[in-house]
Amino acid sequence: MTPTSRAATPDPLRALRTKLRQSMPITGALGLRVTGREGTGVVLTAPLAPNINHKGTAFAGSLNAAATLAGWGTIWLLLREHGVHSHVVIQDSAVHYVRPVRGDFTARCKGPSATAIERLVNAVKKKGRGRLELDVMISDEGGDAVRFHGRYVALGEG
Repeated sequence: MTPTSRAATPDPLRALRTKLRQSMPITGALGLRVTGREGTGVVLTAPLAPNINHKGTAFAGSLNAAATLAGWGTIWLLLREHGVHSHVVIQDSAVHYVRPVRGDFTARCKGPSATAIERLVNAVKKKGRGRLELDVMISDEGGDAVRFHGRYVALGEG
């Protein structure tokens, strides 16, 4: 990847926040916030209160949504940064709930390698579609609690 291959994006996280707010209303209901990046991956945080279940822990559906959106946001952002506008959808996923989440939580997407990003970008540009598998870990103050693995598909918009 060369510096000139990236589209000029003054604040990519702001663009992602706007996209999630406008296109995915569930993010507001869950209280999800885009709080940063770790490498090429996106980090989301959420408070326990709007995601609580009858046991006083985080609702599994909220955790799954947060993990799914951390992966989705990672791909959406990476493609935008490479000048590729596409629709991103999840094709399939697996989630393992290691232990209950008892407080505010963070979803960290393990960002893909430069090679995987390049493969995805080239596939979408040349074929109009590309796939990428991502792992997300959700943790709270007690440590890691949820492991998520998802396969996403990027479909060219043009």
